[in-house]
This record gives sequence, C-alpha cells and structure tokens, in this order.
Amino acid sequence: MNLKYRFHDGEMRYGFIKPAIDAHTLGINAAAELLRTCGCDVIIAEDFVAEAMNDYLYEVKRQVVVDWMIRESISRLGISYRLDKNDAVRMMGYLLEEMRKNRLLHYQGGPVDAVYFAGLPEACQLMEQEFDGLVSVFQGGESDRETLGMLGVPEEKIPMEIREGSRYDEARMEFGRQIFASQEYRKWKPSDPPDYPDYGTERDTVEKRLNARKSVQGDSSVPLTRAHVGPYSSEVSREENVKDFLSWVKTLAGDRYLDIISIGSSQLTQSDFGGDWEGKVNGGGVPIHSPEEFRMVWEASRPLFLRTYAGTRDIPALARMYEETIHICWHALSLWWFNRLDGRGPYDVYTNLKQHMETIRYIAGTDKPFEANVSHHFAFRGADDVTYIVSACLAAKLAKKLGIRTFVLQNMLNTPRSTWGVQDLAKSRAMVKLVRSLEDRNFRVILQPRAGLDYFKPDMEEARMQLAAVTALMDDIDPHNEADPPIIHVVSYSEASRLATPDIIKESVQITQHSLQKYREARRMEKVEDMSRNRNVAERSAELLQSAKKLLTAMEETFDDLYSAEGFYKVLAAGFLPVPWIWGETEEFRHAREWTAKPVKGGVAVVDENNKVMSMEDRIAIARTNCADAEYHLKQRTQGGGILY
Repeated sequence: MNLKYRFHDGEMRYGFIKPAIDAHTLGINAAAELLRTCGCDVIIAEDFVAEAMNDYLYEVKRQVVVDWMIRESISRLGISYRLDKNDAVRMMGYLLEEMRKNRLLHYQGGPVDAVYFAGLPEACQLMEQEFDGLVSVFQGGESDRETLGMLGVPEEKIPMEIREGSRYDEARMEFGRQIFASQEYRKWKPSDPPDYPDYGTERDTVEKRLNARKSVQGDSSVPLTRAHVGPYSSEVSREENVKDFLSWVKTLAGDRYLDIISIGSSQLTQSDFGGDWEGKVNGGGVPIHSPEEFRMVWEASRPLFLRTYAGTRDIPALARMYEETIHICWHALSLWWFNRLDGRGPYDVYTNLKQHMETIRYIAGTDKPFEANVSHHFAFRGADDVTYIVSACLAAKLAKKLGIRTFVLQNMLNTPRSTWGVQDLAKSRAMVKLVRSLEDRNFRVILQPRAGLDYFKPDMEEARMQLAAVTALMDDIDPHNEADPPIIHVVSYSEASRLATPDIIKESVQITQHSLQKYREARRMEKVEDMSRNRNVAERSAELLQSAKKLLTAMEETFDDLYSAEGFYKVLAAGFLPVPWIWGETEEFRHAREWTAKPVKGGVAVVDENNKVMSMEDRIAIARTNCADAEYHLKQRTQGGGILY
C-alpha cells in the first residue's frame, strides 16, 4: 500500500505511543488531554501499534509503527516507556533509524519536526546522551505550562484559564526557591520531647501526643511528621536487609525529627507473611518475615510511633499481630483496593471488603485510629474529583458505624500531577468539610495531607523547592488555623530518583517544618495571597461539595445496605464510583470502567460522548440502571463462589 501524509492546513498533529508491555497510562493520557485543551490535534496509537512497539527489534514491526505515522499524518511523535532504561534507548534508536529510512525526519525534508520521550530519569539521561538533542525528554514533575512549552505549543494557544490557574502554583514555587536559596531550613530542630507518663511506651497514642503538644505554649502549630521507610537491596540477603532497616530506624529514633515511621514492608510481607519465600520475588520494601522481627523494629524505634501496610491475605490476623508486636499507632486499609482489581492481592473485591470490615471492627475494639487509603487509589486509576471526595466520605461513615472513634483522613495532593493548586485546595476543602460533618463527641477526624506519589522532579534541588511549595499548599487548606494540619505525611524530596536515606528523610522534615512556619509568617505580613479569600477556590469547592452530597445521597437512597461489604461492592459494580483505568476484573466491574474522565481546568471531571462535563443527575441515572447487574454479580460472588470469565 502506498501511504502518503495528509497535511492539515499546516497544523501540527501529535501522535503518542505507549508500548503494550508498559502498564503506565496516566502520563500519556494527561498530556494528550492537555494538548486537546489548547486545540491541538492528538492521536494515541491503537493497540496493534502499541503491540508492534513491544517487538521493535523486528523490521516488520517497526514498519507497522511507521505506516501508522504516515497514515495518521503525525508531525510530532511522543513515546512513553517507564520500564528498563536500556530497553528504552534501544527502542528509540531502532525507531529513529526506521524513520530515517522512510525519510520522515524534518532535517531530511520529512514531516516529523519533533520527537519526545517520557520515562524514568535514568532513561531520559541516557536518551539525551545517545541522541544529542534529537529527542526531547520528560522526566516527570513538569507543570502544565512547562509541558505545553516543551511540546512546542505557542503561548497564544494556551487558554487563559491554564495561565491564570498556574499563577498560584508559580507563586508557591517562587516561595520554594527562596526557602532553598536561604538554606535556613537546615537550622530547624525538633523541640524537647513532651512530658507525659505514657510517652514512647506501648500505652502511648497519637491522640495523647497531639494533646500534649497543645498543652505546650506555641507547640500546637508544629505538626507531627510521618515518613515512609523501607530500604531493600537484591544484592544482600533478607536478613541483612532487615538488619540495615533496624539501623535506619535507630538513627531516625535518635534524631527525633520524625514522630511516626511507616514501615515500608515488602509485597511478600503483605501477601505471604511467615510463608515459604524460596524463589519468590520480594517486590521492593523491607522483607520482614516474623513477629519477632517486628518486635525488633519496635525496640529500635523508641520513642517513635510505628505503622505499616495492612496485609493482602489473612488481613484481620495481621492486624492483630501488628498490635501485639509494634503496638501500631493506627491501622490503614484500602477497602476496594489491594486485591485482584489492581493486581496487588489475591482476593476478589467482595472477599477483600468482607475481610477489611472484619478488621475495622477489630480495630474499633482496640480504640486505635483508622486511616482509609482509598481516594488516591481511585485517582490513580482515572477517577474524577467528586469520586475522590465521596470515596473518602463513604470510608469515614463506614468507620464511624463500625465503632471507630478517631479517623485519619489522608489527603494526597498533586494527584494526578497535572492538578492545579487552586483545584487541590477546592477538592481538599470540600472533602474535609464533608468528612468533618460526621464529627461528634465520639468521632474525631485528623487531617493528614501529603505530596503526590509522582509529584517530585528527579532534579534534587528542584525537588527540595517543590517540597516547600507543597507544604504551603497543605497550609492553605485551612489557612487561618495553625493547629491544622495536625499530622503531615512527609514524602521525601528524593522520591522521583532514589530511596530516601535517614539523612534525606531528616532534611525533608526540616524543609517541611521550616517552610510551614515561614509561609505562615509571610501570610501574616500579607506577602502571600490569603487563599481563604480566593473566589475561584470557594466557588469550585462549593460545586464539588454540592455534587458530592448529591452522589452520596443517591447511593444511600438506592442501597439499604450501603455501609456493608455488599453495599460497597454494589456501588462500585454499578458504576456510582467511576474508575476508567482499572485493568483487573474488567468484566465484573465494566460499569465502573465505562466512564470517560479528563482534566478540566486543572481538575478531573467525568465527560459525556460530546466531551462535555456530565451533570451529577445524569451520572446517577446511568449508575442506577446498572444496579441489576451489580446485584447479579454480587449473587455470583456470594452464592456461586466466584465469577469465572
């Protein structure tokens, strides 16, 4: 077939390819929607092209890709590949050579004037060295404005809403640059330990420590800090990994910059604790294998609090073991997640929900706090902002009904990474208001914000600035309450490039605590915008809150048994909680997948077939038509022992 380019009045046409072997889709979809917002023409390669990229070593497969480029008149090509760095460079090299052979490159007189690559930092560095400027690279962490500039979109084509939306983010980044440039954060030191009888003992609790800080003049404005710690190296034995971890824990406990260590246990620890690990892949994280090793962590960590991942099998039993060994400061469960739906555990969704609810009842009996890790898992898989808010409220109402007295509300900002700060504030305020409306003398909500998982850039200096900037964002959720947030989950600035060592964790806490105090000083002196008065944030927050209440009310009216394993199963199976990018159990949860969500003015919204934001009333009506299917699938799970497809 003689293929020729079809030119479109001189307009650039972007073509994006993600090899089928790479499951990461968030970045490529976000970039495509961002370009479309600017009126650019974007094509994402079909499955057969993605599969051909898997076999790039074969000329006939490379020709499939080139033929697609010609047929679709691609003038700017983007490749996304977040796996092996050497494979990425070889893939790009073979593809560029095929493009040269077909005279597609601009310097040959061809139509393709730009080639882009998005991948892991090491792959990007190799790509720049190997191809000497021919390929522009995206390492992650770029803002919307930066992304569009790098993709060659003229300033006049960028909508005013994107330029306006970036003002707040740019102001916070300038604040972060000043924090880093001064280096004053390195002088920050923790205050003396609180003086109360149970401090650092197995009887100590997060609530007691927060109350002790309130009793110290001025100390209530210094939040407790939590960080994830979990070193692992495949070059040493399991026992040596555990020994290294214990050394890290002792160092962090001695420094006292942290209050809470989250044990980053391995996938095997979560899925096969105490089992036979011979020949099994650890999957990253510290490979703790016995209750005795957890007790060793407790001893090494005095006087810090400890928490860790829930299990993905025998979940109530592991929760009891955590209580007995590390006196876990609070438990965390993901309800709909960490099972076959996301490939992180062996259970089907319904079985997982039943085990989680049994575990929550046990937690309530211990009087320990409970943290629901749900909202960001929906966001990771393409859910909209309302789903983010409502899933948190469902979890909180469930927890209260099952007897939990203290609920830790985790709020992962910058998720997806393209989210504007003003939208993050609106979403956060709506969620906090809805969840805190449940508070009474028997139920307390503790906000715990954190940076997004893929927020930080690989450049360490820029990442430090970003950490200061996201700390300012956390404080702007409730800008005139210096006792809020009471806990911050500090994501270390090295997140995008390497494992955080104790020194990096310590510096990350210093940046966070110093930035929080400096930002509050700047607000008092009116050197930064008072975001409590920002009209756009207030209006968007009110819209989200209204939509979230409508959705929540509709689910409660539709399902008498909503706050149960059966109810939570059905709201997902019927599609009340849109999750467009799930890739497990796809037939059983097809109604959750069949929505389309996209970035809209720095947030994420569900859109209809005409690409217009869908009303909540229409969403509810569609989900209600799927209830019979949800009931059928639940019946198969409860009576048939599972669904086989």
